[in-house]
Amino acid sequence: MLIVALTGGIASGKSVVAEVLEELGCYIHHADKIAHVLMEPEKPAWKKIVAHFGKKILNEDKTINRSRLGKIIFSDEKERYFLNELIHPLVIEKKKEVISRLEKEGHYNIFISEAALTIEAGFAGFFDKIIMTYCKKEVQKKRLMERDGITQKQTMNIIKSQMQPQEKLKYADHIIDTSSSLQSTVEQTERVYRNLIIDYEMKDATAKYES
Repeated sequence: MLIVALTGGIASGKSVVAEVLEELGCYIHHADKIAHVLMEPEKPAWKKIVAHFGKKILNEDKTINRSRLGKIIFSDEKERYFLNELIHPLVIEKKKEVISRLEKEGHYNIFISEAALTIEAGFAGFFDKIIMTYCKKEVQKKRLMERDGITQKQTMNIIKSQMQPQEKLKYADHIIDTSSSLQSTVEQTERVYRNLIIDYEMKDATAKYES
């Protein structure tokens, strides 16, 4: 199975690309959803987060208020580092478990990990190939403000907290520019998928040859 990372800045179009790849037959693993599960009330990660940030980040039902937590970590690099160092290793372990299960079942040829911070977390080397979504900064700002209903200052704090696109590009095997139309994004994704099929076939052939 080909192990692929789908990454890129926040609001850069990863979700759309993931949907297209899923329709084409890839298995999509959403890191955010796994992180949400890990941070459910009374789980080990939840306990460490609450112990560190305090009960002010909790809703009445003890779930973590992601908006409150977000305001803290996107304005304080040390706090963001603490959370990432706690959550990222747990997410990658869950990812490995899923990959192992899928390889035994044999139903998928391509595994796609959708995660914004793949490169920042130091996991680039774990993947066979890396897809990066990218869009113009003004487009990114507009999308994020409309999606999350946040101010321009909050938007810029979030964008600045992530590795800048030009730094990420050197890690990418495939780049999808989502700045323009949905049709353009879909067409680029379909081209990338065709390349991934070739990548998978080469990996599979190499594995058979070496065995």
